[in-house]
Amino acid sequence: MADKNRSKKTPEKNRRNITITAEAEMKLDDARRIKVLSPGMLVFKRFIRNRLAVVGLFILLFMFTFSFLGPLFSPFTQTQVFKGIGEMSKEYASATFNTELRYFTAEGETFGDAERAQFLLALGNNGYSFSVDDSTYAFFAEGEKDFRIIRLQTIAEALGRVVKPIDPAAFTDLVETEFLNAISLGKDSFELSNVTYRLTKNMKAFLLNTEHDVALATLDVYDAYNIEDIDFINQYDFRIAGTRAFTENKNRFNVYGVNYSIIRHNDDQATIYNGTGKPFAERSNIIVNPIDQSVFLGVEFRNTVRDTIINFQSEFTYNNDENETIDYTIDQVNTIYYIKKETPTELIRIFERPSSEHWLGLDNNGMDVLTRLMYGGRVSLLVGFVVVFIEVFIGVIIGGISGYFGGWIDTMLMRFIDLFNSIPFYPIVLILGSVMDTLEVEPMSAFLS
Repeated sequence: MADKNRSKKTPEKNRRNITITAEAEMKLDDARRIKVLSPGMLVFKRFIRNRLAVVGLFILLFMFTFSFLGPLFSPFTQTQVFKGIGEMSKEYASATFNTELRYFTAEGETFGDAERAQFLLALGNNGYSFSVDDSTYAFFAEGEKDFRIIRLQTIAEALGRVVKPIDPAAFTDLVETEFLNAISLGKDSFELSNVTYRLTKNMKAFLLNTEHDVALATLDVYDAYNIEDIDFINQYDFRIAGTRAFTENKNRFNVYGVNYSIIRHNDDQATIYNGTGKPFAERSNIIVNPIDQSVFLGVEFRNTVRDTIINFQSEFTYNNDENETIDYTIDQVNTIYYIKKETPTELIRIFERPSSEHWLGLDNNGMDVLTRLMYGGRVSLLVGFVVVFIEVFIGVIIGGISGYFGGWIDTMLMRFIDLFNSIPFYPIVLILGSVMDTLEVEPMSAFLS
């Protein structure tokens, strides 16, 4: 009976022990709970426990928001250049000592480039005449640096005592008599009835020519006090009369019935006054011209520039017509003097400090730094993620093929990868970057293509 009772109690006791053991095992709920989590949840829990990873995720999200949504709200574009008005030293005028002859033609005459070239050639060869096409010219010194150029028109020729008229209308008996007398006396010219006749000689005969004023070649510079007088001052009649007055050391000369007086300052500078005693023109050997040909430079300004150059000074101050005091500087480059002044100019606003308009300021190209960072970050992020995606895609395919087939295929693929890994990374990047710069490929277009 005892054995029966023991046998009856044993299953119940075993069940109790099993229940106790099961209950004891259920106390290990934490371990069991971890074991039943999915791999994704395991990664997530470990990720959120890593503070550095969480901070990196927020930074990455901020960068994506900043780069891809920021340009939508930015009032500027990535290529927009900001400009402003600033002071800049700019060339206002130029000056130089005149070393080239200036030509002033008589009314109704022409003296072009071909004639000027032949004149300079004859002048260099110490000649006194030259020919262009069918025209013969002669020139005479009116001063040390002034030459009167005339055109000769042949009206007769003489071979011995035989005279042959070429222009019978201009060759009278009186002219013939004077012509023969000039030949016999060895003269090269004579004057009759206010007409000057000049003798030249060819291979066989003497030629009688009448003179016609064509041009004046001079080194002198005349500046008008009033802009409306410029054309008159540059007329041949005014220039030749003034030149002769200076050559003959006279203080007056007459042009078209108006008397002009001269007050000399030195050998190269003088002031010419008109009939009413007002300053009319200034004579000098220094040319002063504005950079902008639409600007008229007054004689006072030109004289100030000349005095500054003559006194070997590099700056001066001048009061303009609006009584504004302006500072000028003079820079010499070879034989040219450049007169500069501070001028309001539209300039690119570079390296500006942060402001309410541009939170991070402007760069060296005058572009908004914040906007440039947005577009630059967009390219960098896209390139990084696309590269990772391509690497994962290629790696999965090659790894899958290698693992599935194994053997010689696995070995061949691994050696091929080792070949690529042996190529230095940074030199390849530098080469690709230089190629893109040479081809002028934009980063965004290269990425999108």
